[in-house]
Amino acid sequence: MNTSAPPPGGMIDPAALPALFAPRGPDTHKGSFGTVGVVGGGPGMTGAALLAARAALKTGAGKVLVGFAQEAAPLACDPLQPELMLRDARSLLEADLGVTAWVAGCGIGTGLQAANILSELFVLRREAPLVLDADALNLLARGEIQPGWGAGPVVLTPHPAEAARLLGAGTADVQADRPGAARELARRYGAWIVLKGAGTVVCSPQGALRTNPSGNPGLATAGTGDVLAGMLGALLAQQLPLEQAVAGAVWLHGAAADALVAAGIGPIGLTAGELADAARRLRNGGR
Repeated sequence: MNTSAPPPGGMIDPAALPALFAPRGPDTHKGSFGTVGVVGGGPGMTGAALLAARAALKTGAGKVLVGFAQEAAPLACDPLQPELMLRDARSLLEADLGVTAWVAGCGIGTGLQAANILSELFVLRREAPLVLDADALNLLARGEIQPGWGAGPVVLTPHPAEAARLLGAGTADVQADRPGAARELARRYGAWIVLKGAGTVVCSPQGALRTNPSGNPGLATAGTGDVLAGMLGALLAQQLPLEQAVAGAVWLHGAAADALVAAGIGPIGLTAGELADAARRLRNGGR
């Protein structure tokens, strides 16, 4: 691939994302900004769901609910973010709590319980937007869950190895033609695709491509994908125009890492949990 050639579809331009920076009206309330439901965090991976949920809250969601893929919620309250509402995944799915966007898969595991939870979510979500990340993508690639996820928008967020599994290809093949891989995933699954990596590629279900210019090697650390999934869920819950929500979350995630590095926090040692605060500053006009 000729890396000097302009990327197909062009770059994501924050100037074309006015909804990402729009001020809030004085008469709004928490219900104005949606409710995100995060389903994930199986045994040993509680932190993945918490990272996504904290990011969703700090990216502006009105409320965030977390359903852990465990028999009981592993903690009653997140001591760092007590605003989050925690329960087990089954009780979250069975309750009608007005979730307006779902984020699923962060640390959920790849066993039968995880597959059953996701299959149930596909039915219960109706038309609420759905972000699928991490283990959910691996279950999808293995055929243990099916892409019968209804009419509402779906966003898949694979890294190159996950994309290769979904396509039945090699990781090197994906990396050799990232736009082509994103387009084929979008066609095959009828979903928005966020193909992560240096120059994250965003592809609409119709095949329209954008490449993200923001971000740096500080993002090469555990948990940053969970944070991106939470940001996507937050912007979708806030009902930003769909293209602006997906492209905006991707750009904001990378720009947060750039802002941290500019402040001397990374790239070496930058942690996923630091991204959400930096993204919040950017949405509010800070640096």
